[in-house]
Amino acid sequence: MSDVVLINPFEVRPGDEAAALAYWERAADHLRRQPGFVETRLHRAVAPGARFPLVNVATWRSTEAFLAATSDPAFRALVGPEMGRFPHHPGLYELIRT
Repeated sequence: MSDVVLINPFEVRPGDEAAALAYWERAADHLRRQPGFVETRLHRAVAPGARFPLVNVATWRSTEAFLAATSDPAFRALVGPEMGRFPHHPGLYELIRT
């Protein structure tokens, strides 16, 4: 079985980027310590007015590892208070062409 890729675009209101980055850092710091985590990279849109100014791309060993890490009560408590402030749209993908 090959790794899965999380693509998670974030909606961020103007002026809220610093708070969104802090939110992402807290979540990433926690997830980096979870079984099955491989890597993560946060991307910033270069064009002004992008619907998703921040996009997280992460790699996990399996769908199950990602789901276990993100359903953990400690993770939910860490990110829950600000989930509504920074709507995001996570999806897991598998590589099918190179």
